[in-house]
Amino acid sequence: MAKIIAVANQKGGVGKTTTAVNLAACIGTLKKKVLLIDFDPQGNASSGAGVDKDSISASVYDVLINQTPVTEVMVETKSKNLWVCPANIDLAGAEVELVSMENRNELLKRGLSTVLDDFDYIIIDCPPSLGLLTLNAFAAADSLLIPIQCEYYALEGLSMMVQTVKSLKKSVNPNLCFEGVLLTMYDSRTNLSNQVMEEVKKFFPDSVCKTVIPRNVRLSEAPGYGEPIITYDKFSKGARSYLKLAKEIVKNNENKEPETL
Repeated sequence: MAKIIAVANQKGGVGKTTTAVNLAACIGTLKKKVLLIDFDPQGNASSGAGVDKDSISASVYDVLINQTPVTEVMVETKSKNLWVCPANIDLAGAEVELVSMENRNELLKRGLSTVLDDFDYIIIDCPPSLGLLTLNAFAAADSLLIPIQCEYYALEGLSMMVQTVKSLKKSVNPNLCFEGVLLTMYDSRTNLSNQVMEEVKKFFPDSVCKTVIPRNVRLSEAPGYGEPIITYDKFSKGARSYLKLAKEIVKNNENKEPETL
């Protein structure tokens, strides 16, 4: 049965979509079948994985609103063992439509229930907000991975995120666990990056991912070519880092349960 990981942070620009796409692709190279759910109306995860979001006939919007089976929406990518359930601007309207629907927080969970036995991992790229889309992702997920940029405001945003999730657990998903905090855009040459790393480790002594994602030009270039970093430049620092993260997460899930939030 698939392990469902939601990649989320209510703060934008932290490497959330970059992490979702590249983590999914790198787990695929480890002989695991992966489904990437693009749950952001911008559709960046779709295009970053090589899916033309403007030419698709159905999207994750249809899974939510029209109860279209995930198998009719997901697209196989050129990356090994990776499928994408794409998103486009239609998803922006789902926030309004969900308000009046029954079990509005459970619609993604219901849709994914039919493909749990078809995949090893399902990675959800959440929007940078805590609206109904993100609540659906949290309700469906087994665990939460929080990427944070190594900058001054990171800890403030992180503490807000964790407090919000804790308050939502009772009503949305009491079983939601903590996959970890992932430090992104790390630059070992700067005091700021090192200070943020130390503070995050103090805040979450047992939950910071061992892998750290560095600032890397190739990581920034890859989405423009519609490729995850592991196929765009497998020898880059970014590719090596995300492959290391994939191995860390797979190993952790084989050996132990994630920490409860």
